[in-house]
Amino acid sequence: MSVLLDVKNLRVDLPTENGVLHAVRGIDFQVKRGEMLCLVGESGCGKSMTSLALMGLLPRKAKCTADYMRFDGVDLQGLSDKQLNQLRGKRMSMIFQEPMTSLNPSYTLGNQLCEAMLQQPNVSRAEARERAIYLLHRTGISNAEDRLRQYPHQLSGGLRQRVMIAMSLMCNPDLIIADEPTTALDVTIQAQILRMIRELQKEFGTAVVFITHDLGVVSRIADRVAVMYAGQVVETTDVAQLFASPQHPYTRGLLNCIPVRGKTLPGSKLQAIPGVVPSLIGNVGGCTFRNRCALADATCEQDPPMVNTSAGALPHYARCHKVTAVQAMESSEVMA
Repeated sequence: MSVLLDVKNLRVDLPTENGVLHAVRGIDFQVKRGEMLCLVGESGCGKSMTSLALMGLLPRKAKCTADYMRFDGVDLQGLSDKQLNQLRGKRMSMIFQEPMTSLNPSYTLGNQLCEAMLQQPNVSRAEARERAIYLLHRTGISNAEDRLRQYPHQLSGGLRQRVMIAMSLMCNPDLIIADEPTTALDVTIQAQILRMIRELQKEFGTAVVFITHDLGVVSRIADRVAVMYAGQVVETTDVAQLFASPQHPYTRGLLNCIPVRGKTLPGSKLQAIPGVVPSLIGNVGGCTFRNRCALADATCEQDPPMVNTSAGALPHYARCHKVTAVQAMESSEVMA
């Protein structure tokens, strides 16, 4: 598969009363056509800022720079607002975290679903309506014709999110960015939405950047994973490889925090990563995980490189000075 989205050295800085917040600090990643890439990390690590930077929706005061952000060979940084608007909705679309604040309460669902498609040349209102009805049916919404006349407040949270997914597919985009689209939903509805997103992604051949903090979600839907911490990508590889052999201490800590049926005893204390995320305001240097890492030493005060830790054909990158120690730890665990 060819590369659809290629991002190199993306940085997002935000001015605050206490200094400049370095929300995203030089991240690199690629998304291939038809691929599901999960950006995973805890709150505040820069996932949503990354998605807003890609869509050109950052706050006005934010400063965004990159060596390049290429979408299908075109650098998004060099596009005017008019050119970006021609991409958004048509070739790139986004599913936001909270559908109630994303949908306009003053307009019917039909108006909002058809709006982007009607901006395209030679598209009639009848064609847009037919497409909207088809996608509402495909996303599991019954009585689609009647739903077009309804307003967002008349739907449940799960149905509103299905409408957002249908809206993102109206113009058959090449790329969808989904920013934690199931966070506000209960577990049962969340599972249905995740299954539907994966099925629709395969059916339409759409590339998806799926943003989440839940490794359980990652294990079910991802093709590849990029783990973020403190504004940086610290590990990226195939999803099976990540769960089988994590190479960064932070990723290992996240996986160790997941309760395992048959191993985690009822009533026992769950594991946690010690310490807190460092401040990203002002000068930020060295490994930002070093104050929480049992392997850290003086070397970790220097900025760690992103290195390929895999000896095989499948690349596995980790941003860490102690990759050898992590691999040795993994070997001892296997021996045990």
